[in-house]
Amino acid sequence: MTAPTYVPGHDLLAGKVVAVTAGAGAGIGASVVRRALEEGAKAVVFSDTHERRLAEAEASLAEEFGTDRVRQLVCDVTDEVQLSAFLDVADELGGLDVMVNNAGLGGTASILEMTDDQWSKVLDITLTGTFRCIRAAGQRMVAAGKPGVIVNNASVIGWRAQEGQAHYAAAKAGVMALTRCAAMDLAPHGIRVNAVSPSLAMHPFLAKVTSDELLDELKAREAFGRAAEPWEVANVMVFLASDYSSYLTGEVVSVSSQHA
Repeated sequence: MTAPTYVPGHDLLAGKVVAVTAGAGAGIGASVVRRALEEGAKAVVFSDTHERRLAEAEASLAEEFGTDRVRQLVCDVTDEVQLSAFLDVADELGGLDVMVNNAGLGGTASILEMTDDQWSKVLDITLTGTFRCIRAAGQRMVAAGKPGVIVNNASVIGWRAQEGQAHYAAAKAGVMALTRCAAMDLAPHGIRVNAVSPSLAMHPFLAKVTSDELLDELKAREAFGRAAEPWEVANVMVFLASDYSSYLTGEVVSVSSQHA
């Protein structure tokens, strides 16, 4: 299948201050950071737990887009103090308009062998971490008295069964339900909450932790016979963050080409 053509920016996020968790590296989060800048965001602040990778990403993006538009801070979404400090940076840049919750943790273990620690760690980062981010971002948006947008990263595995993925599937299904309920709580304040549900987006980390055999099997399920590029998922997240989706809230948008 021919590789997709990269789509240029159209100022969909012009003037917005955007915060992205797990935004360094080469995956979906990093693509969202870049796409937000390409779409005219006033500034993007992004976090990760990897200090060196964050600094490298900031230096590269600042050189391309300007130092006044790019900021980073180490942030573990299980730590409310770090999360608050991260959002303080968005306030310093003009106030949070868009929160993209991309942080998550996967893993593979049979339910027969999965430990409490394995279960709890995936749930704490992937589901409870998303809850903490929605709560913190929502509180700041309400206090500022201006409409805002929250976009969560779920997964198609929240809808379908896959061996060894009980903890991750439960967490991502939880993110979907959380998205729908949070949207109702925040709608009276003019804040929209939506999520994407990618099927398979290829990036270096996924290739390291997934066997070639499983990747080939997952690709075979896709109508195009390939994984999505991370920026293809990021494009949908940018759409949900933009005014083009002004009537959408509580929605989970599948970003996949799976066979019907």
